[in-house]
Amino acid sequence: MMQQMPRLLVVILNYRTAEMTLRAAEAALADMPTTNAELVIVDNDSGDGSAALLAQAITERGWGVGDRVRLISAPDNGGFGAGNNVAIRAGMSDGAPPDFVHVVNSDAFLDPGCIAGLLVHLQEHPRAGLAGSHVRGEDDLPHTTAFRFPTAAGELEGAARFGPLTRLLSSSVVAPPLPERPAQVDWVAGASVMMRWDMLTEIGLFDEEYFLYYEETDLCLRAARAGWDCWYVPQARCVHVGSVSTGMKEWRRMPRYWFDSRRRYFTKNHGRAYAALAVLARLLGGGLHHLRCLLTGRRPEDAPGFYRDLAAHALTARRSAATTKKPPSCPATEDRS
Repeated sequence: MMQQMPRLLVVILNYRTAEMTLRAAEAALADMPTTNAELVIVDNDSGDGSAALLAQAITERGWGVGDRVRLISAPDNGGFGAGNNVAIRAGMSDGAPPDFVHVVNSDAFLDPGCIAGLLVHLQEHPRAGLAGSHVRGEDDLPHTTAFRFPTAAGELEGAARFGPLTRLLSSSVVAPPLPERPAQVDWVAGASVMMRWDMLTEIGLFDEEYFLYYEETDLCLRAARAGWDCWYVPQARCVHVGSVSTGMKEWRRMPRYWFDSRRRYFTKNHGRAYAALAVLARLLGGGLHHLRCLLTGRRPEDAPGFYRDLAAHALTARRSAATTKKPPSCPATEDRS
């Protein structure tokens, strides 16, 4: 008896990058299965005419036929997690849930076979809740997208950038060398990640208290604590331009929401005392790095004012009830068995 094709929902979140979103959608559509697969584009309250442009393109290109592609306008810009949750909650066009959800950045372009590679891997590993792609830049250089969970020791190592310390704390390095074969990792970047619906039903969707950054780390940690595996699948490849919506490449200072997300991750998952320890570890590592740079005449590799901003953010942090909020749950759905 032939096995039924799993139901796949591909999600692309747009924020003021309509033309690039259409490129990402075109690449995704070319790689999607011809049946039981749909693409939802969410305009995250861009306010720049993106929604109208996307709607027109979907109509003119015939993408909307048979609900192959749908456009949903988010009521406000709640960030990366909240925007993707809009599409995940909507589910398939018939109102039923998918079997798998593939989140793709608006500046990520899937290679042929990327979706099939992730889909097959998840089907072959029943306890795999997430599978992330090999991601490379337009210069063909690989991006680091497979990580260990952040820890205080990892904060110290990453900030210090000192070989002997790295060797001593090798098991805490957050960004180890990329595996050459499929491998279990702690978490994967959200540029191209496929997730199992059963896992999302159990642990909830993206935590919407994160505006941007750390939301996929948090999701993977919740998955791991619930017994789900996260995999890096290097054969499933895509190109990622990177930081187009956020303008990160032009940042002179780290925005406050990055510090907010970092603090929430450590506080929510490890407690306030550990979050404070992580700040101290980062400051200590940064101090060691700057001292070595001063002695050797090198330029520090950190963003201008980073440690001053980190310390100020930690000192001015206020108690917030948000640290105890539960992640959004999946929508109630009828039994499809």
